Amino acid sequence: MCAAALEEYCGSIFWNTSYLDREDPDLPVCVEQTVLVWIPLGFLWLCAPMHLVSLCRRTQMSTKHLSKIYLCKQLVVSLLFLTAIATLAVTLGEDFGPIKDPPSTVKNPGVFYANPILYAVTWTLLMLCQEGVRRREGSVDSATLFVFWLLLVLCDIFPFQTLLREALKLGEISDVPRFCLFYISFGLELIALVLSAIPDIPRDAEEHVKKNPEAGAAFLSRITFNWFNSMVWKGYKQPLVQEDMWELNEIDSTSYINKRFQNILQSELAAARVRYQKNLKKKRDGNRDKAQEEACKAGLSSGLGKGVSQDVLMMEEKGNKKDEKKKKKDKKKEKEDYPNSWLITTIYKTFKWILIESAFFKLIQDLLTFASPQLLKLMISFTQDKDSYVWEGYLYAVLLLVVAIFQSLLLQQYFQRCFVLGMKVRTAIMATVYKKALVVSNEARKESTVGETVNLMSADAQRFNDVTNFIHLLWSCPLQIILSIVFLWLELGPSVLAGLAVMVLMAPINGLLATKARNIQIENMKFKDKRLKIMNEILNGIKILKLYAWEPSFQVQVEDIRGEELKVMRKFAYLSSVATFIFSCAPALVSLATFAVFVGVSNDNALTAEKAFTSISLFNILRFPLAMLPMLIAAMVQTTVSRKRLEKFLAGEDLDSDIVRHDPSFNSAISICDGSFAWEKEAEPMLKNVSLDIKPGRLVAVVGAVGSGKSSLMSALLGEMHSTKGFINIQGSLAFVPQQAWIQNATLRDNILFGSPHEERRFQEVIQACALAPDLELLPGGDLTEIGEKGINLSGGQKQRVSLARAAYSKADIYLLDDPLSAVDSHVGKHLFEKVIGPNGILKDKTRVLVTHGVSFLPYVDEIVVLVDGVISEVGSYNSLRANKRAFSEFLDTYAKEKSNHTDSESARCQDTTDVELIPEREDTQPDSPLEDAVSFTLKRESSIRRSQRNGSVRLRKNSTLKKSEDFGELKKGQKLIEKETMETGQVKFSVYLQYLRAMGWGYSVLVFVVYFIQNIAFIGQNLWLSDWTNDAVHYFNKTYPAWKRDTRVGVFGALGVAQGFFVFPWLLNNMLRVPMVFFDTTPIGRVVNRFAKDIFTVDEAIPLSFRSWLLCLLGVLGTLFVICLATPFFTIIIIPLALLYYFVQRFYVATSRQLRRLDSVSRSPIYSHFSETVSGLSVIRAYGHQERFLKHNEITIDGNLKSVYPWIVSNRWLAIRLEFLGNLVVFFAALFAVISRDSLDSGLVGLSISYALNVTQTLNWLVRMTSELETNIVAVERVSEYSELKNEAEWVTDTRPTEKWPEEGRLRFDNYKVRYRPELDLVLHGITCDIGSTEKIGIVGRTGAGKSSLTNCLFRIIEAAEGRILIDDLDISKIGLHDLRNRITIIPQDPVLFSGTLRMNLDPFDKFSDEDIWRVLELSHLKAYVSGLHEGLQHEVAEGGENLSVGQRQLLCLARALLRKSRILILDEATAAVDLETDNLIQNTIRKEFSQCTVLTIAHRLHSIMDSSRVMVLDAGKIVEFDSPSNLLEKQGHFYDMAKDAGIKSEDTSVL
Repeated sequence: MCAAALEEYCGSIFWNTSYLDREDPDLPVCVEQTVLVWIPLGFLWLCAPMHLVSLCRRTQMSTKHLSKIYLCKQLVVSLLFLTAIATLAVTLGEDFGPIKDPPSTVKNPGVFYANPILYAVTWTLLMLCQEGVRRREGSVDSATLFVFWLLLVLCDIFPFQTLLREALKLGEISDVPRFCLFYISFGLELIALVLSAIPDIPRDAEEHVKKNPEAGAAFLSRITFNWFNSMVWKGYKQPLVQEDMWELNEIDSTSYINKRFQNILQSELAAARVRYQKNLKKKRDGNRDKAQEEACKAGLSSGLGKGVSQDVLMMEEKGNKKDEKKKKKDKKKEKEDYPNSWLITTIYKTFKWILIESAFFKLIQDLLTFASPQLLKLMISFTQDKDSYVWEGYLYAVLLLVVAIFQSLLLQQYFQRCFVLGMKVRTAIMATVYKKALVVSNEARKESTVGETVNLMSADAQRFNDVTNFIHLLWSCPLQIILSIVFLWLELGPSVLAGLAVMVLMAPINGLLATKARNIQIENMKFKDKRLKIMNEILNGIKILKLYAWEPSFQVQVEDIRGEELKVMRKFAYLSSVATFIFSCAPALVSLATFAVFVGVSNDNALTAEKAFTSISLFNILRFPLAMLPMLIAAMVQTTVSRKRLEKFLAGEDLDSDIVRHDPSFNSAISICDGSFAWEKEAEPMLKNVSLDIKPGRLVAVVGAVGSGKSSLMSALLGEMHSTKGFINIQGSLAFVPQQAWIQNATLRDNILFGSPHEERRFQEVIQACALAPDLELLPGGDLTEIGEKGINLSGGQKQRVSLARAAYSKADIYLLDDPLSAVDSHVGKHLFEKVIGPNGILKDKTRVLVTHGVSFLPYVDEIVVLVDGVISEVGSYNSLRANKRAFSEFLDTYAKEKSNHTDSESARCQDTTDVELIPEREDTQPDSPLEDAVSFTLKRESSIRRSQRNGSVRLRKNSTLKKSEDFGELKKGQKLIEKETMETGQVKFSVYLQYLRAMGWGYSVLVFVVYFIQNIAFIGQNLWLSDWTNDAVHYFNKTYPAWKRDTRVGVFGALGVAQGFFVFPWLLNNMLRVPMVFFDTTPIGRVVNRFAKDIFTVDEAIPLSFRSWLLCLLGVLGTLFVICLATPFFTIIIIPLALLYYFVQRFYVATSRQLRRLDSVSRSPIYSHFSETVSGLSVIRAYGHQERFLKHNEITIDGNLKSVYPWIVSNRWLAIRLEFLGNLVVFFAALFAVISRDSLDSGLVGLSISYALNVTQTLNWLVRMTSELETNIVAVERVSEYSELKNEAEWVTDTRPTEKWPEEGRLRFDNYKVRYRPELDLVLHGITCDIGSTEKIGIVGRTGAGKSSLTNCLFRIIEAAEGRILIDDLDISKIGLHDLRNRITIIPQDPVLFSGTLRMNLDPFDKFSDEDIWRVLELSHLKAYVSGLHEGLQHEVAEGGENLSVGQRQLLCLARALLRKSRILILDEATAAVDLETDNLIQNTIRKEFSQCTVLTIAHRLHSIMDSSRVMVLDAGKIVEFDSPSNLLEKQGHFYDMAKDAGIKSEDTSVL
């Protein structure tokens, strides 16, 4: 019916099959005039409204510049409009024009009027659309218009050839005007198509497009990622650096994502909290009833409970802790005790549009996947049926290509969206975690360490990133599985179920292996963590290990753990080889099962080529979702863990902002009204019933014994504690100097300015007042010197002064100073008090609260607050408190010998604590401080933060810390780091691969290759057998199929399949076992081993895997090409150009991608380090109120990382789309040649070659990935081997061994001794010559950087002499082994370093001494009471870095170590720096008593401690300037006299001592 109407409308036949049933098919003219016109126009009319909308909006855009391209586009459309009018005119002329010779009664049919009018209206509409596009904000072209032009040109190709063919057949043109007009308009349409593919970039956007080419990319360039070419080209020519990265799109930037995410998060979290409260209430009601029942029962037994002693309570507490651990394990059983299940919905609501878009792409792509097998089927039947027309074959070939191209484009768009979504989710989580960390309360902070919080940001956010990349597979996998099964059923009927059964059975086996493997991995992680922890400690305490010659004991520990680790890895190797075996047999077994059942069920079932190869390609489709689903589910499970952790952290309590009020009606600066403050809500208050009133402009000192609550008082004033009652009122802004200086990784100037504007005069004033001027001269870049993490290149005193300078510069109203004078030398302390804090300092008009131990400053303060056990015992001025004779005068009497001058010198000694950081604190501020400290430090950080991180950056950070100090002035940081790294790369040298193979053994490497090769041959053989089998169907057509033949077919097919698996298995196993050992053996353990955290992992696990995959991929690609050439020999011609193309794409990609990966690593670490820095300096940031600034900084750092992550994502898509096009060409040519030579081919081979080709795309893609991954990973080998060639320190034991008793007397002689830290640096000691007699007590003094510590380093040969020598008892120490030397002299180091392990191990790692000896030294070092009070006594576990002991206790333990060794020479490296007065006295007395028979060298910062020594050595700039007894030196009035004067020591003091 419809056709008849159309025929009348066209005036010709609409459809007739005879058109297609011939050698040269064509479409009827009527179809060309109707359907082919309506398709493109309909598309445009549908899309027009969205373009016209922007015309209706009243915007100022109309003034936008009219570009040339825009004018050209409009011109072309106007010309087209004219052609449409002309065509209409022709028709009108023909029908109503002047009458021709014979008047024609036949009028033109309707279509000749309708089409030109349709076109004319469309062209008008199109001009409006183009104007709409021009006005749209930020658009450079229009996708819909491009598609419209493309459709139009494609549809017009049919009439194009119809008209031509007709003209050629007749030899003349029948309808000249229409013929001409059609070709003119066709030409114009082509021009319009080209124009619509060119971006039209407005003038004002040109700059932006330079910085971000994506913004100026046209539709075609966007779908093929052509806009990325410039980056790839640049990366190919030279390694990319951070400066080459493009700007981010607005919607990808952290601030934009974070803003949206926060909005939704707030409402979701609020809702979750409400739900949580409801549940709690229900529970409580339930519990109340239970509790009442229990109370009745318990009433009987409560009588006994009254007399429980303290000890039992203690035990119970321990028991409870154990229970808690158990509870943690039973976590699954208990409900979460925080608002839960809101994170996922928040993520979904924030990013739902991207999700929906990508789902749409994925759906269409999935459906297209199933078109290829159907086309393959048609293709095979075409080759079998010799009567079918050739054009059908070409049509199928082209269709295969078109379907494949569509599939590629859709798939890449889908991936692009998913990966960007993953990136955004990670960003949102990181930003949110950071924001939360700034406001989190103390209880919530207690629950997780800094490391765990950093982990939330790194590991957990990354996990979400990885899952969101593949989230759509949740529905896409089942869909693919269902569709495959449906199509297979249509092919083979019920026998599909056999194959399916095999697959389904494989799944649980694989699942079982996977869980097994995961358990082994967890076990492995445990050992790895243990190994790293020990490594970490060794590196942190490397100096102590060397000084005490303890390396062997730790080496044994590490080797034991490594041994365990390898055992576990061996298990893992067995497992993974079994898994691989199963995996490589699977496809063969599946097809075997199916075909065997199919053929066996009835004799009529012949296996034809169409059936076999269609089903094989369907099985291939099926493999992917079946493999992915379990992996996806496992990933989801892991993410749930992350989700819980994140939800717990993000839903935690915020800090109460209303603890501290700011009520201006009070007349005092600080007032606390009857307040009690606790660290946690339920805890006992630390400060009880505190009332305090401080008037503006006063200087108030807070004193008290250690642990009396001085620091807690500060925290309370900052609002960091819970107030259980009372309140605090503070007027004005705060500045805070914490007890442990918090230094940022920034320049010195930035540390002091702390976000305030720079005013040179004020800055200089502060620098002078804080005594930083001399230090600035020593630092290489002055105040622009970059300070390493946690202030690594500053000494403790400098850090404290910088921290004080920060406060002094901040123009606050109230200054809270938590013992800032403790870490500095006495004369500096005095200077700081006078110039900054005291009555005449630069802060004299401000309110100052000073916590101090410095007795000498107390007379100058306005008011003193005395704390005893968290209670204020008295308040008043110095004199009134002295008169009271209460707690304060006791405090004074303990410490101050009545002489007031004396108190001065004591002043800065009384120190509560120094940095807990474990870096040996050097006073040498020169950057040439011993190399290992900087490295060990960097590495320590590395291992904790970057477990999650990819490509080797350990090397890089190492360089950064050391380089920084040398190259300050001229460089920007980022650049240097990266260039440094790149020198290693470019392409990895071939020799490295050879080295790797050599490590495995040559014969072995060849064997591997052969085995894989055979496996591949088995695979190809199996498929050729199949194609031969399918030809049987043709031979035995309509005959019965002999059973013997059937059985041999099935048998051989199966045998070949299993053979593949057998070949892989042994190889793999071997590979897994061989590789790691070789490398670890080449590595001296005492080496800075952290390089091995990541690299040994790579060598252990990653390289064997990527090497294997690479080989498999390579052989897979070669096998495919071989099969295609076997089927269609023509194909060999095409291979060479394709291979070249492939090679270029691959080279370009690998260069760029590798560098982007590296940049990602490099730019990732600042995010985490800034975060951990923030967490550790929270109280300071909050005190100054700088949260916003830090949030901003965090956004900038994350953006810096996204700038390299985003191009990396795009580079993968860029590569994939190019390789898929290559793969699609392979398919196309395989099909094309099959059509060309179809007469000589049998259908089985055609099926084989095309089904192979369909698979090649994936393999090609993988091959490039694997090559690049292998290159990246093999660098690890290069680095590991580089480490095994590092220069070692001298031998531990040499042939010349000293006598057992050496040194008997303990005489020391320095003989023109010179030393430098590294060959390229200046001397640190310039020719020291001196004699020290037996049992002399020598004090060594000098200003920071004079070389005091270097002197001890030389005695222990931590640094070797440049010239000169040191003799101990006339034996040259450079001649004996290091361990002999170091075992015979003892040092009490500056920083008390402890290792995790038992107390006993810390004192005596080699178990040389008996328990009695150990208890004896503990008694001498005043620790006996403490240790015997411990539950486990000597077996008490010390936490990492000794964090469960107080600083004083650690120092006493170090003393105990020295007492235990009891050698004749003792070196004291100013051990008193970190101890309060009591401990200090204990140590001094013990040393005097116990070491009276020894030679003692004391390196002093506090002159007071060496006034009783027999002689004093004064060092200055590496030379001895004075060396004599203290009294003589004071009389000489030289250097020593000046220092003593600063410290307030006069000559008569010496007699007092």
